[in-house]
Amino acid sequence: MDTGSHLLFGVTLAGLAHATTLAGNDPAVSQALMIATVVGSHAPDFDTVARLRGFSAYIRFHRGVTHSIPALFLWPLVISLPLAWSFDVMDQLGMLYFWTWIAVVFHVFLDMLNAYGVQCARPINRRWVHMDVLAIFEPFLFVIHSAAAIWWLAFGGEASVLFPAAYGLTLLYIGVRTWQHRRLVKRVAAALETNGVCHVIPSFHPFHWRFVVETDKLFYTGKLEYAHVILEEVYPKQQHDDIIKATVGVDGVRAFLGFAQRIHVTWNERQDGYEVIWSDVRFWYNRKLPFGVEVQLDRDLNVVNHQLGWRKKAWDPPFV
Repeated sequence: MDTGSHLLFGVTLAGLAHATTLAGNDPAVSQALMIATVVGSHAPDFDTVARLRGFSAYIRFHRGVTHSIPALFLWPLVISLPLAWSFDVMDQLGMLYFWTWIAVVFHVFLDMLNAYGVQCARPINRRWVHMDVLAIFEPFLFVIHSAAAIWWLAFGGEASVLFPAAYGLTLLYIGVRTWQHRRLVKRVAAALETNGVCHVIPSFHPFHWRFVVETDKLFYTGKLEYAHVILEEVYPKQQHDDIIKATVGVDGVRAFLGFAQRIHVTWNERQDGYEVIWSDVRFWYNRKLPFGVEVQLDRDLNVVNHQLGWRKKAWDPPFV
């Protein structure tokens, strides 16, 4: 999810810890706990530093090893141990570690529920897991957790009431969205009369979704508005001829192929050579495919230039 939501959940997880009375009444423990859950809720996304090495490195690294099985246990240790020592609460190290672990696991769980996905099974499996249930930002969850945090911190609300209720509503909301998603996948398959692989992807609006269906020869893209299936574009699959094959070894293409799920590739002839465009159809929006790699070749099929990333404005959808 977005950074703001992750940090907010860190605050409310600290509140949930107080609701269980495990945090006690020691101000030092409370401060250490708040820092631990907030930092833990964001820690897996420290991999954004990979952007300094370029977008290819970022695509390879983001939501990979920092969200992996070993990281679930290493992040809490790296965070809780220095905090317990600096706040002189080493006797509460176990409690700090536990709630930091909860924060890290919840971060990865939320990332798994959106369309971008996460490599949460590494090093056992490098497969990208994306449930396509939640949007990158969920207004309902943000409002619920903001209200609980403000009521607790600013108005002295009872943690034992606010935070179990907030997290109960969160789990209920995720359950409803999961049920809604499964129902819509079946609706799209029935409407298009196809057995292809279907992705139904949420938006900020609770009843507006986008879909992508891949068959042996075609990609179908469209949207669902209040369960009405609206087909927008059909993209034919292109055979991998020599022009396309000449780009497979490019660094940006290799990074893209390691992440993309529904791959569409096409090429155009230019005055001085060719342009090959790789796109991930999952992220289509407004009849366009804004995420992928553009590779320029000369007439001898030598790579002249390539660019990996988003072909859209930062403020335009999709937000992933």
